[in-house]
Amino acid sequence: MRYRPMGRTGVKVSVLGFGCMRLPTVSGRRSFHGRVDEPEAQRILRQAFDHGVNYFDTAYNYHAGRSESILGGFQADVGREGLLIATKLPGWHVKRASDFRRIFNVQLRRLKTDHIDFYLLHGLGGSSFERLRQMRVLDFVADLKREGRIRFAGFSFHDEAAAFRPIVHAFDWDMCQIQYNFIDEKYQAGRAGLRHAARRGLGVVVMEPLRGGDLVGFMPDSVKSVWDRAGRTRASAEVCLSWLWDQPEVSTVLSGMSASDQLLQNISTASRAAPGMLSDSDRRLVSRVRTAYARLPVIPCTRCGYCMPCPFGVAIPANFEAYNTGVLFPGSGRAGMLYNTWMKKEQRASACRACGRCEERCPEKLQVRELMKKVAGSLERRR
Repeated sequence: MRYRPMGRTGVKVSVLGFGCMRLPTVSGRRSFHGRVDEPEAQRILRQAFDHGVNYFDTAYNYHAGRSESILGGFQADVGREGLLIATKLPGWHVKRASDFRRIFNVQLRRLKTDHIDFYLLHGLGGSSFERLRQMRVLDFVADLKREGRIRFAGFSFHDEAAAFRPIVHAFDWDMCQIQYNFIDEKYQAGRAGLRHAARRGLGVVVMEPLRGGDLVGFMPDSVKSVWDRAGRTRASAEVCLSWLWDQPEVSTVLSGMSASDQLLQNISTASRAAPGMLSDSDRRLVSRVRTAYARLPVIPCTRCGYCMPCPFGVAIPANFEAYNTGVLFPGSGRAGMLYNTWMKKEQRASACRACGRCEERCPEKLQVRELMKKVAGSLERRR
């Protein structure tokens, strides 16, 4: 295993981190909803640790809270020496400031520990961060550090690029976590956010390096043919991870590994992780694959947000993202989850009243009313 500095913290983390959002389930399906196969989860966690993985990432809500408890059982077994635990504060569960401490204490009990190495505010965006800041969450995090209850403070990010820098500059963060892979180079924080955070001394943790496995498991035919012609279909995960480790600003890459073969393949690639590890031929291959994705018939929404707010509450860019996810990763089921599970009924395309106000404001001149019908027709769950 190879290790990199976590920003200016003085801590070195394994380049491969274990993401505990998709632990093995009894059904065998890769899911963060299913019942965890706990003996198998403990076995894979131990296997990762024995191979040098030292960074284990979980969150309050993963596997309905069982992820933290399982990781707590694991650390109680192996001890804290050489083990780094990261978990997250779920802002959407916070109704009043007293909830910060209440939730944190629950997490300590689940993790069977008196301190947490990396404590992140979970899934921040511009508006969610502002709400928590008004509740003095930054004072709470500073108190935890002063008390020795956490060693380092950070945040995970899910919003437009414009919201990233204000959050980075709002506090003396030690690290951040961003969604980043070769087709998300300009999505959310993107490469620009990665480099900005690294320049300020933050460690940068990458999540969704394979888009939840969809980049290698659910390819459109046109994309799969590019990998096939290169003879790299089986090794596509290796190329995707190498593309990330090729960038020195990346501290560690999280992978939600639910089977030993995934773990061992990723460990093999991680053993070679270094800036410059990506060959010229693989750089050209990534470029061709990215071009194949760019040619897919997605809705060309830039998520600029000028169409918002919709007077009727429809989440226009989020609907387009859900539809495009179905185009990019056919058969994965993620598009339906984004639309039918994560969006409220009034936010979905089917709630569009066709008033046309969004079309007046759209810089791309998208025919939003017709596209909303297309999204609803494709994703609305039939009763």
